[in-house]
Amino acid sequence: MITITDRAKNHLVKLRKKANLDESYFVRVSVQGGGCSGLSYKLDFDNQLQPNDQIFENEEIKLVCNLKSYLYLAGTELDYSDGLNGKGFHFANPNATRTCGCGESFAV
Repeated sequence: MITITDRAKNHLVKLRKKANLDESYFVRVSVQGGGCSGLSYKLDFDNQLQPNDQIFENEEIKLVCNLKSYLYLAGTELDYSDGLNGKGFHFANPNATRTCGCGESFAV
């Protein structure tokens, strides 16, 4: 399962509204090669489900990821911070054995 905090959910709802996207759009979470540690996270709005997508719902926001990405993301919590230590989305990934200083990439 991938979970999302209320802060992240509220910010994603605001971003979706700002982009003039209706509620049929969900957040696609994926993992791609790259970044300081080898793998990086990617968030996009999407409205087309693919075969083998894993779906996680939290009230107003639906998170979707493909099966390959889910193998890296199982148990992850998506959070959002706008504090002094950095503004943006943060992934608490229990599968990551190493992360970079900025937290945008990881290794398993």
